[in-house]
Amino acid sequence: MTKKRELRTIDITNLKTRDAINDQPAMISGYAAVFNSKTSIGDYFEEIIMPGAFSRSIATNSDIRALFNHDWNNVLGRTKSGTLRLSEDDRGLKFEVELPNTSLARDLAESMARGDINQCSFGFYIEDAGKETWDYSVEPALRTIHEVELFEISIVSLPAYDDTEAALVRSKEIDKYVEMRIKLINQIKGVLEK
Repeated sequence: MTKKRELRTIDITNLKTRDAINDQPAMISGYAAVFNSKTSIGDYFEEIIMPGAFSRSIATNSDIRALFNHDWNNVLGRTKSGTLRLSEDDRGLKFEVELPNTSLARDLAESMARGDINQCSFGFYIEDAGKETWDYSVEPALRTIHEVELFEISIVSLPAYDDTEAALVRSKEIDKYVEMRIKLINQIKGVLEK
């Protein structure tokens, strides 16, 4: 089975920015993901991320990146270099990124200070089916994520879900998968009821 990259976009909570002061770099901090918060994924299913979902990935992956708009050419920080720090607390996936002294980072900091950009996204894989559970007895289906392989967080100007072309392609794939699973569960229920 091939791993499928997934992206999630949420508002950055508790966002704080710090201007460059006394030769210290500008910084962005906040929460890239919040635990136990039900989120609708393209009106096809709902999703909850459980506490601890990122802890193994943070501990074992020494090269997670902070990007702007999921663009690997726009690296804002890396755990490998120490310019991106990630941790989990009771609330969620906390991040702190020291911005480079680049025109991109200065423009981003200005846009965030104005309130024009205030959302965050994260990219992840689910390593195996045991790291997630699905409840098809509810409408829409509920996916609970227990553990992910985190590969990036992104500050985004437009949420991935509003990107019609990308969301449409992705949503059709998810829709087929969810429909197939619901049909299979209904068939199993029918056999068990007999």
